[in-house]
Amino acid sequence: MTARDAVDDIAAELEEAGCPSPRVDAEWLVAHVIGGTRTDVYLSDRALEEAEVLRLRSLVDRRRAREPLAYVLGEWGFRRLTLAVDRRVLIPRPETEVLVERCLELLAGVEAPRVLDIGVGSGAIALAIADERRDARVVATDSSADALAVAELNRRRLDVNGRVELRHGDLVAGVEGPFDLVVSNPPYVAPEEVPALSPEVLHEPRGALVGSGRHEVIAAAVLDILRPGAPLVLEVGDGQAASVTEGLRQLGYADVAITADLAGCERVVEGRRS
Repeated sequence: MTARDAVDDIAAELEEAGCPSPRVDAEWLVAHVIGGTRTDVYLSDRALEEAEVLRLRSLVDRRRAREPLAYVLGEWGFRRLTLAVDRRVLIPRPETEVLVERCLELLAGVEAPRVLDIGVGSGAIALAIADERRDARVVATDSSADALAVAELNRRRLDVNGRVELRHGDLVAGVEGPFDLVVSNPPYVAPEEVPALSPEVLHEPRGALVGSGRHEVIAAAVLDILRPGAPLVLEVGDGQAASVTEGLRQLGYADVAITADLAGCERVVEGRRS
């Protein structure tokens, strides 16, 4: 069986299992096993080795059980980075790339900015900012020791020259300001929405996924560590931008604004400390 043959067979299996993008997933799985790209899958006409077939079977079984492709592969792309991911952390999403983009825009013109990332998870936000702003120093917190272990793994894989500091604690516990920007992608899926989530999402850590009222809690907690005029930037769920915006205004934030993601959904809310 060649790599191309394997893709055909696996795609049929994944479609039967209800996976939303069976052929693309099959291409990723085969490419991962042969150590190539999705294009290489169609260029190689050699027969798969027995060890490759056995490994592929194990990965396909996991994906058939609707385990997210990112967890099956053990890594996922985010902006310019490839990050290790597993069940201890949320999978980085394109919507969060928009959050990072907005942070970088707000930091333009700020020399050697000091940034705080609350709820670092895999390290996606903190490491992307440090990667794309080589003069930035980032402090990143998380209440989950498991998540911090993944973030530490990713920090060691990347060339950030000690500019990202990881701390175990909730919100701003043990953190000293001032910061030029605070960013967070907090849990924002309402508990009543959980039954409607896809099987893939249900594999992700519930504590990082499900929550309510966290945006306002964060906004209140960081007021004393933001420099005057410095922004707080938050990722929000569908339909939440208006209420989070109002919450920031009530706390005294100025220049409150909303940014849409690539799908046109209101995804990022920001405000500046007065």
